[in-house]
Amino acid sequence: MKKLTFLVLALFTIGFVQAQKNTTMKKKILFVVTSHDKKGDTGESTGYYLGEVSHPWEVLHNAGYEIDFTSPKGGTPPVDGFDLKDPVNKEFWENTEYKNKIDHSLQPSQVNPANYTAIFYAGGHGAMWDFADNAELAGIASKIYENGGIVAAVCHGPAGLVNIKLNNGQYLVDGKKINAFTNEEEAEVKLTNIVPFLLENKLKERGAKFEKSGLWQNHVVSDQRVITGQNPQSAKSVGEAILKELKNK
Repeated sequence: MKKLTFLVLALFTIGFVQAQKNTTMKKKILFVVTSHDKKGDTGESTGYYLGEVSHPWEVLHNAGYEIDFTSPKGGTPPVDGFDLKDPVNKEFWENTEYKNKIDHSLQPSQVNPANYTAIFYAGGHGAMWDFADNAELAGIASKIYENGGIVAAVCHGPAGLVNIKLNNGQYLVDGKKINAFTNEEEAEVKLTNIVPFLLENKLKERGAKFEKSGLWQNHVVSDQRVITGQNPQSAKSVGEAILKELKNK
């Protein structure tokens, strides 16, 4: 009888520990940031756009999700849009734990997709040079999505989506409503002829049903666990859309 009781307790403990591990795993989200620091041959600096990291981070962090960071090269990524007058930027930048995390971003080879319930590609012009052709990152996103997870991006972050393919051979964005930095916005910042491709055009080539609003308007699209936002003004709303989708899972 004692042996049976011990066995039942042991099995219960193992099950409880495993459930706790699964709960922890389901609460993790992977943020992707660029490693690229120059806008073509202009000599102008770029990197990940701080507000496009901090605003979704605030929403998801406050909801209890743990966030990890990866970048194509790993290590300390370059930052753009550095404005600490924005209180959310300031909160993120002065958070010792998360400042350390982003300054020691993981290399893609160090990421286990099974640990994440969502992946989010932050924007910043640098993403146009090193997101689209990174096969490792595309593979990570594909696995997260095929496991029932969420793929999200904002502004130039959807550059990371253009070459993601699913197990059926289709592009992730094919047939889905997608949003990103528009041709008009690229023209407005005078980088149409500097970026390696126009993001709106490339997403359309991949079969996306591209949606957009006017310049600098908050616009977020959610379709079949793929969430995309148009510009920096959409960053918080993307975070909120990710949270809503996670709660619906």
